[in-house]
Amino acid sequence: MFKHFKNIETAFRHVRLFSFVVIGASTAICGYTLLESYRMVTAAQQRIYILSNGKAMEALAADRRDNVPVEARDHIKTFHQYFFSLDPDEKIIARNIGQALYLADGTAKQQYDDLTESGYYAGIISGNVSQQLETDSITVDLGSYPYYFRFYGKQKMIRPTVTVSRSLLTDGYLRNVGRSDNNPHGFLIERWRILENKDLDIQKR
Repeated sequence: MFKHFKNIETAFRHVRLFSFVVIGASTAICGYTLLESYRMVTAAQQRIYILSNGKAMEALAADRRDNVPVEARDHIKTFHQYFFSLDPDEKIIARNIGQALYLADGTAKQQYDDLTESGYYAGIISGNVSQQLETDSITVDLGSYPYYFRFYGKQKMIRPTVTVSRSLLTDGYLRNVGRSDNNPHGFLIERWRILENKDLDIQKR
């Protein structure tokens, strides 16, 4: 009789232990499944599809802080390309300068007005001059805000008889603004100055 009860008690312990093991394993599996599902959903949400020329291309979303140096340098490069890459055509000049002025404050507009008053753009048109810009380097100090930058480049002015190479050194500051179609990087150039712009080389054509 007592042996029978003892067997029942032992069996109950085994069943209880087995139940705890099953419950623990089920809880662990459920927790792992939920965690993996969360990771998969998060990864899927960071996929962006961009439609370009009828083709869908995949991109990855990232925190802007990870891309600030790259976006800042590209913003500065784009501004200088628009401002200094010109052809002897009023519409091209107006289009490029218009795009550049979306990326900077009134200091760029002041530079444009000064060049216009001095007859610079009229000289490009009348002299059939094409002006190209080559970027050497761009430094951006992200240690303080607004971000100070320096742009180093070379201008190539192609005239009917000669090609003139000129150095170009500018500086200024970047501050954050809202992104738009005209300003996709969300920066604005402030206190922009041309520090150096002198002839380096003249070659006959």
